[in-house]
Amino acid sequence: MSSSDPTVQPVPASVVEQVDAADVTLSNPKWAVLSLGSNLGNRLETLQGAIDALEDTPGVRVKRVSPVYETEPWGVEPGSQPAYYNAVVMVKTTLPPGSLLERGHAIEEAFERVRDERWGPRTIDVDIVTYQDVVSDDPVLTLPHPRAHERAFVLVPWYDVDPEAVVPGHGRVAELLTAVGREGVRARVDLELRLPE
Repeated sequence: MSSSDPTVQPVPASVVEQVDAADVTLSNPKWAVLSLGSNLGNRLETLQGAIDALEDTPGVRVKRVSPVYETEPWGVEPGSQPAYYNAVVMVKTTLPPGSLLERGHAIEEAFERVRDERWGPRTIDVDIVTYQDVVSDDPVLTLPHPRAHERAFVLVPWYDVDPEAVVPGHGRVAELLTAVGREGVRARVDLELRLPE
């Protein structure tokens, strides 16, 4: 791990210990789907940085990375914020959902994500969409993500990396996508995210 990795700092020793313990005790990694979005700064570089940071996490391996899509911000006046770059990654992880969430937040903090307004602009947004087939209404981490099944900017890239995917409790991604439609989700074929080496 290079010292220039901006995410090295925020991972507390206690989390590293938990992860190392999980690595030993959990031989069967779980699939998780994460949605990434950025509409501030160098959006592509930030998305790639978040993917690399996930890969650098003990107990997490990034297995699939979607193409990049461009979308208008959700829930705000048109033109009031820059467009988002969105992507979906699939990871195999031995981390429990709560620890994966903590890591997502640590990555957001490393990229100086500011949470001062709902639907505000952000350098990076890291959301856990699903964790295996876990269904949980825990307010800290609701699984699957409570709005993923109705958001094209999640469903379109997710379908790209896993056409057979199912949102627990809501059905197949392919069918949800047909219902929601692809309007406003523009493929950026000129941009590419790398799967970490």
